[in-house]
Amino acid sequence: MIHDFSDLSGIQLDALKEIGNIGSGNAATALAQLVQAKIEMSVPIVTILPFVSVTNLLGGADKHVMGIYLAVDGSATASILFILPVDQACLLVDMLLGKKLGETSIDKFGDMESSAMMELGNILSATYLNAMSVFTNLTFIPSVPALGIDMAGAIIDAILAQFGEIADHVLVMETKFKKDDYDVVGHFFLLPEPESLNRILSALGVSC
Repeated sequence: MIHDFSDLSGIQLDALKEIGNIGSGNAATALAQLVQAKIEMSVPIVTILPFVSVTNLLGGADKHVMGIYLAVDGSATASILFILPVDQACLLVDMLLGKKLGETSIDKFGDMESSAMMELGNILSATYLNAMSVFTNLTFIPSVPALGIDMAGAIIDAILAQFGEIADHVLVMETKFKKDDYDVVGHFFLLPEPESLNRILSALGVSC
């Protein structure tokens, strides 16, 4: 019985990484259809990380970040979090909306900018979950995304308060968005409940 990502074998991790690679490619295609300008997405760097180390990855508990959260229902329940520093989020909004890079600032972050980020959250989660569904024949139903702007520690604490029973380790996909000479790096976290992780691995044919 796998209890969290730290228990995974190399084969199991490779299977999840491959899903991440395919999901990222599909997300890049969907993103290109959404926006006028070409935005490149790199193949994500997929790693396993203790949940307590997430804030360090993001630059510390006091780092001002933007997070997009979705709950996943269906065959295997989980949580998805896409998070990046506020300044990077503003650059990404400029890319998505075809604005001059550097034009958006946090004090000018209105409904249109929030909608663009939440739509990105929809695309990233849907393409990753669709890829996982193809591999596993399981059903994944993401919720409407919720967007928050706060310190990294506060956002992580809010997730812990709501999901105290999640696994100790999370699957992290570092995704880079590139337009012209600008790079934006965000982190996409998958947090399945322990029984959901076993269901996914069993469906992949790589369970214990």
